[in-house]
Amino acid sequence: MPSLARTELAARRAAAKRRRRRRAVGGAIAVVAVAVGAGVAIAESGGSGGTKPHSVGPVSQAPRPPARANAGVSSSLAATDAAGRAEIARLAQLGLPIYCGGTRGNEVAFTFDDGPGVYTHFALKKLTQAGERATFFVVGKSMDAWPGWLPKELKVATIGDHSYHHPLLTALSPDEIRSELQLTKQKIERDSGQPVDLFRPPYGGTNATVEGIAKSLGMLEIMWTMDSRDSLGADWNGIIQNLEAALRPGAILLMHENRGQTIRALTTLLPELKRRHLRSVSLPELFATDPPTVAQVRRGTKGCGITSLGSGG
Repeated sequence: MPSLARTELAARRAAAKRRRRRRAVGGAIAVVAVAVGAGVAIAESGGSGGTKPHSVGPVSQAPRPPARANAGVSSSLAATDAAGRAEIARLAQLGLPIYCGGTRGNEVAFTFDDGPGVYTHFALKKLTQAGERATFFVVGKSMDAWPGWLPKELKVATIGDHSYHHPLLTALSPDEIRSELQLTKQKIERDSGQPVDLFRPPYGGTNATVEGIAKSLGMLEIMWTMDSRDSLGADWNGIIQNLEAALRPGAILLMHENRGQTIRALTTLLPELKRRHLRSVSLPELFATDPPTVAQVRRGTKGCGITSLGSGG
C-alpha cells in the first residue's frame, strides 16, 4: 500500500476513534443530567424536604390532621350517653312509666315507633341534615324484614325495644310478655352491639305486670308527652299541629317512622325546633341533662301536665 494511502487510512481511523470517544462522553453527560433531574424532582416533591412539586400528574394529598373536633364531640356524646344510661338504670328501679323529662333545659325527645321500614331512610336523612337526634323503638319482626338498618339508626339515635310481634301486651300471659320483650332486646343487642335499656309498649298498653317484667329485664318503660296521632291517620298538617302544641323542654313526642305523612311533617317540625331554640336529643341524652324527678314520675301523666295521652301505636 502506498505511504499516502496508509497515512489517509490512519487519519480516518484516528478521526473515527475521536468521534466514538465524543459520543461516549456525551452519553455519560446525558445520563448524569437525567439522574440530576430526577433527584431535583424527588427533592421538590417532598422526598428530601423540598418545596411544592412542579410535576404535572396527580399529586398525593397530605395526610389529614386528626379530627380533634369530631373526636371531641364523639367523646362528649359518649360521656353524656353513659350518664344518661346511669340515670335510666336509676329510674328503672321505680318500675313506673316515664312520660317526660324535666323542664329545666332546652331539649325534647323525638321518638319513632314500629321500624325499621320503607321510610326509615328518609327519617334518618332528615334528622342528619337538621343535626338532630332521636330514639327509635323497633319491632323484632320489622328487623327481620329490614335487616342491617340498626347500625345506620345508631348514627343519629338510640334504639329501644317495642316488642317482637307488636301485640297488645296486656292481653298476653306473663310468659308471653317476657318472650316478646326479651327476644327483641336480645336481637337488638346482637344486631347493634349496643345495650337495650328502653322499652315502649305497643299501643301504650301497660299494667303492673308489663311494668314489672320490663323492670326485671333492666328496661325503663317509656310512654310520651304527646302523640302525633300519625298512626290514627293524621295528615302531615295535623301531625305538625299536634306536636307543635307540646314543643316544650322535656317533652317526649311520639311518631312512627313508617308513615310518609310523618316524614313530610318533619320538614316543618325540625326547623321549628330551632326557631323555638330547642333541640331534639336521644332519651339517654335527655335523662343525662334534664331527667324527671322521682316525684314527677310518681305523679304519672299529671307530673308532665298531660291531659290526653292518645292511643299510641
